[in-house]
Amino acid sequence: MSRRPVAVFAIAPWAFDGVFPADLLTRLRQLVDIDPAARFTSLAGPAAAAALEKADLLITGWGCPRIDADVLAAAPRLRALVHAAGTVKARVDPVVFEHGVVVSSAAEANAVPVADYTIAMLVLGAKQAFSRARRYAAAGEDSPRDWLSGEGTGLHGCTVGVIGASRIGRHVLHRLRQFDVEVLLHDPYVSRAEAARLGAELVGMDDLCRRSDLVTVHAPALPETRHMLDGRRLDLLPDGAMVINTARGSLIDTEALTRACADGRVSAILDVTEPEPLPPGHPLLGMSNVLVTPHLAGAQGRELRRLGEFAVAEVSRFVNGAPLLGRVEPEQLPYIA
Repeated sequence: MSRRPVAVFAIAPWAFDGVFPADLLTRLRQLVDIDPAARFTSLAGPAAAAALEKADLLITGWGCPRIDADVLAAAPRLRALVHAAGTVKARVDPVVFEHGVVVSSAAEANAVPVADYTIAMLVLGAKQAFSRARRYAAAGEDSPRDWLSGEGTGLHGCTVGVIGASRIGRHVLHRLRQFDVEVLLHDPYVSRAEAARLGAELVGMDDLCRRSDLVTVHAPALPETRHMLDGRRLDLLPDGAMVINTARGSLIDTEALTRACADGRVSAILDVTEPEPLPPGHPLLGMSNVLVTPHLAGAQGRELRRLGEFAVAEVSRFVNGAPLLGRVEPEQLPYIA
C-alpha cells in the first residue's frame, strides 16, 4: 500500500473508550490515519459517506451496523474489516467476502474471559455455593443450619460434560486439565483422536447427559442446535446435576429447564437465556438453585482492553502484509456463534 492507509471506526461510544484507551490509539496512529472522534453506529448519511470514501480499513465493535453491499459501494477502497469484539455473524454480509475484503475478529481474545467465567462457575457450582449462600443468609437463630453441609459437593472427582469444542470450549478444556475431573466432549466435527488431544472422551449427546455431574454449553446457535438440551435430554441428567450456559439461550429449552430446576433435581447457571432478558418474575429468577447473570461472561470493564490490543495487532499485521490471526473465512460464517 503506497499511501498511508486510512481506518474508520464503526463502534458504539460506550464501548470505544474501554476497547481503545489512549495508548492503543497512539499505537494505531503509528499504523494508519484515524479520527477517534468519528465513531459511527450508522454508516448512512453524509458524514459516514465522506469517511467511507477514504477508508482502507473498518475497525468495528459493539454497535457496528451490518456491513453489506450498500456500505461496500460507499467504500471503494475498503480492503479489511477488523472487528474488536466477538462474533461477526450478525455484522458481516457474505457479500463482503465476495468483494475481497479480509475479515478479522477478536473472538479469540473475547473467549478468554468467557472461559474464566465458566471455570469459576464450575468450581462454585460444584460446591453449591450460590444455593448454600442463600440458605445461609436466610437462616435464623433457630433455623436448621443445613447450609453447613458439604456432602456430595466439590469439583474433585466430578464428570464434566463440555458441549462444543469451539474457541471457548477449547479454552475450557485446556483449563480443566488443572482439575482432577473426568471430561466428556460432544462435538460432531471433532474426531476421537482430536478429543483425546484436548483431554476429553468424545461421546454422543445423550451419553454426555447421562454421565455428567456438570454440563457446560459452548456450541453455536444454529437451526440444528436449537433446544439441543430439551426436556428429554434434561431428564437424562443425574440427580443433582448442574447446567452452565454461556453460549446462546436458544440451545436450551427454557420451559423444560424451568421444570427440571423447579423440583430441585437439576440446578443451573445461566449467563444467556431465551428470551434474553427473562421477563420480570420469571420462575428461574427466583429459584435458589439457579443463578442468572446478565450476559456478562464476555469481555467487560478492564477486560475490554484485550480486544483493542488484539485489533491493533491485527491492523499492524494487515498493514505489514502478515497473515491475520483472527481471520474469518467465508465458509465459517454460517457456523460461528
